[in-house]
Amino acid sequence: MNPVQRGKLAIAAAAIGVGLLSVTGCGFVNAQQTSHQYSASDGVKADLGQLQLRNMLIVASGENQPGRVIGAVFNKSNSDATLTISGANGAQTEIPVKANSETYLNDEADAAVLSTAGTRPGGLSPVTIRSGSDSATINVPVVDGTLPEYKKYLPSSSASATPSSSSTATPTHTESAAAGH
Repeated sequence: MNPVQRGKLAIAAAAIGVGLLSVTGCGFVNAQQTSHQYSASDGVKADLGQLQLRNMLIVASGENQPGRVIGAVFNKSNSDATLTISGANGAQTEIPVKANSETYLNDEADAAVLSTAGTRPGGLSPVTIRSGSDSATINVPVVDGTLPEYKKYLPSSSASATPSSSSTATPTHTESAAAGH
């Protein structure tokens, strides 16, 4: 190989090396989005002891209107639990969850309604979740009936209770819960 061919080969190798570095350099400088965990839904998730809350949100027509809490609560313990959600102006609802099961708050039988949403739709309402001695404050999105999938969850204004009263959801127990979640 003569010196000219070696020079061309060296330039080609350098160009390929620079090209490879520029393609792979993005992963070195920028964080990988696939390693970042987030709620891929409209609602939020939270863990409270053995209870796991998933896709939690409040459906309400206004800030001072009743707000229905929807989502799912999974109980990973061997004991029944009660999840208490406290919102604005003393609004409160209780959700019983059987041991090793889940409760879906999307069924009419499991309606968990706060007497006031606490924040206008489009905002985040700070609520305190409590079960036994565990408690936390989370910001839950408030949505209205603009999207068809949430319209059926809007509580009627007759569902409004006094801010100090509580409403209780009926538990839903699925036998496959212990095996599948």
